[in-house]
Amino acid sequence: MIDLREQFKRQPFLMAPMAGVTDAAYRIMCRRRGAEMAYTEMVSVAGLSYKSAKTWVLVEPEPEEPQICVQLFGTKPEQFAFAVNAVQERVGDKLTLIDINMACPARKVITKGEGSALMKEPELAASLVEACVREARVPVTVKIRRGFAAGENTAAEFAARMEQAGAAAVAVHGRTANQLYTGEADWSTIDEVAARVGVPVIGSGDVFSAEDAARMLAKTAADAVFIARGTYGNPWVFGDARALALDGVPVPERGALERIEALREHLTLLHETQPFMARGRAFSSWYLKGLPHAAAWRGRVVQCTTYDEFMALLDEAEAELAVGPDADGR
Repeated sequence: MIDLREQFKRQPFLMAPMAGVTDAAYRIMCRRRGAEMAYTEMVSVAGLSYKSAKTWVLVEPEPEEPQICVQLFGTKPEQFAFAVNAVQERVGDKLTLIDINMACPARKVITKGEGSALMKEPELAASLVEACVREARVPVTVKIRRGFAAGENTAAEFAARMEQAGAAAVAVHGRTANQLYTGEADWSTIDEVAARVGVPVIGSGDVFSAEDAARMLAKTAADAVFIARGTYGNPWVFGDARALALDGVPVPERGALERIEALREHLTLLHETQPFMARGRAFSSWYLKGLPHAAAWRGRVVQCTTYDEFMALLDEAEAELAVGPDADGR
């Protein structure tokens, strides 16, 4: 079984699970640029229990991927137990850990008592951890929030109960569920949780750059840092953050041509791993942000529907950059 503390010492910056984002193409882009641990999208234990083929697509790593962390969500201990066994059998030695989502604030999730709604039911949450730990051959971790309702701060007490149930690490986001992603994440919550538990703590919230990630690691008691929205259009963030935090290497600027080439690589990965290219519109806009004439390019990229249309548009963008005043890519 993996030693999470040792893993975090080598590379403390982790690719966070994000629903609708962290598919295989996204993970591979980030792995190629420094992410060692990467998570699936949020996976329904009910879907796995019902043997849904669409759900399994979220779980299985591509051949290039050396490992995967699978994040599960639901409310029924028996479905978690089934899911853990099924995932272990299907993923095999590539499975690094099982994470239980107790942080998602989406209405369609919490109305079913899942995600961050579990913070209102600590004993039910503990039973889910216990069900997983009984079956798992890998560490079982949890991701939580500062609390559920506005103004609540139950994270430390809740985390201690999850540790008692067998959780091998706790990730904590410094907002309550009711805040969604508004306002500022309170990083002091990370320290409060770390003071209450003996297992590693992963910090989360408002990490938008390599500098933010390095600052969270330095200024809080976090053993590791989840990078979520900070990966948007920036797959280099994991290697950059590690170099900055551990070796003091400044974060390099990434020019327009380098960003276009990375986008081309990402779209090609999506084309090779997914039957549809719709997700390419969102992350293409992230890569194009800040480039010369970005608004115009982003307006056109959202109209692309096929791989060939995306590639033709990038060819045009590269040609314009090559002859324009920004030909050096800066």
